[in-house]
Amino acid sequence: MKKIFVAGHRGMVGSAIVRLLQARGDCELVLRTRSELDLINQQAVSEFFQTEKIDEVYLAAAKVGGIIANNSYPADFIYENLVVECNVIHAAHVAGIDKLLFLGSSCIYPKLAVQPMSETALLTGTLEPTNEPYAIAKIAGIKLCESYNRQYGRDYRSVMPTNLYGPHDNFHPKNSHVIPALLRRFHEAKLNGDAQVVAWGSGKPMREFLHVNDMAAASIHVMELDKATYNANTEVMLSHINVGTGVDCTIRELVETVANVTGFEGKIVFDASKPDGAPRKLMNVDRLAALGWQYTYTLEAGLKDAYQWFLDNQDSFRQA
Repeated sequence: MKKIFVAGHRGMVGSAIVRLLQARGDCELVLRTRSELDLINQQAVSEFFQTEKIDEVYLAAAKVGGIIANNSYPADFIYENLVVECNVIHAAHVAGIDKLLFLGSSCIYPKLAVQPMSETALLTGTLEPTNEPYAIAKIAGIKLCESYNRQYGRDYRSVMPTNLYGPHDNFHPKNSHVIPALLRRFHEAKLNGDAQVVAWGSGKPMREFLHVNDMAAASIHVMELDKATYNANTEVMLSHINVGTGVDCTIRELVETVANVTGFEGKIVFDASKPDGAPRKLMNVDRLAALGWQYTYTLEAGLKDAYQWFLDNQDSFRQA
């Protein structure tokens, strides 16, 4: 039975990968909390890989945060993510591990990338300034994998997800991303009997969202493709694969769906004086489709699942 190390198993994506692998029951999972294995500590990571005899690695560990966090701590974001990637990927190589999957982010693409964003858009323009350090680190992770493949013949792969949501998301009222923020806001508005909820912006921008269970399924699918198939559908120096639905919606449609899912019956007001951000962000997922995978969660079904997880776990972050 193969031994699989999931780095970042307590995060939203890592925990979803663990759930799917555990449900299959055909592998032995090796999991470590940060207190048990600090991935920033090069010696500790090296000793871990030499001791555990891992067969496959899912590298889902990362320092993540919203716009405020990225703007406030750019050095932390680029340093910690670079060091974790370097430590894990190099130690895996030294330990003789051939199979590794690196999880990145759609923020690797230029701020003004042609929509929908294809893998070929990488390194063709200027990044979004607010999360540039994080994006640079993720780009470096892709190139680390490609470089070990080129020099040592490893089979290290990379997947770049669109906007993710679902169980184990961050529902902090100030630091969360749009879907958990909206779910919490509409839930509290319903409880408080508020007459209306104000949403930022015009509601016109379009965004793509992927349920984290689909992301986990896609990650395992890509990891388990035979090498010939993977190589035939990627390029040596452009080997990453976009993961998304290939379908987007307006922010207005998202907000209205969240209101319906949470049972909020008041009025929704869009404050057009607030910034909209980019008009559209959509991933081209043709490469992933050619490899035989597509999403299963509709937005409404995914939001219902995420909202139920919030309801089941809200005591754990009630004071957040």
